[in-house]
Amino acid sequence: MPHLDENLRYATVTVTRCIDPRDLSREFWMLHDVSLQGCRLVKSFESQDAATYALQCDGGRATTGDAQWQFAPEKLVGMLHVRLGGKNMTFYQRIVATPIGSCE
Repeated sequence: MPHLDENLRYATVTVTRCIDPRDLSREFWMLHDVSLQGCRLVKSFESQDAATYALQCDGGRATTGDAQWQFAPEKLVGMLHVRLGGKNMTFYQRIVATPIGSCE
């Protein structure tokens, strides 16, 4: 987070896993960082081609954020935006998923 080496700020990670489009609130790995303990995404809107989640944090912290997902037959794109409370720091995480088969 704030103390990342410059070469990690734009890291790209490629993984193969099954994603459940009915609940995308846990797909952003940054939500597991210690600085976001007690924070979770809560669905606020969903349509056939998009979903929006609001970031809710326990303990009265001023951390805010949201996530938007766009659904298309050929890919699933998600963007998490976070502003850490008490600090003038923002970050985002982007996920692009391409279907490669069915989940077993």
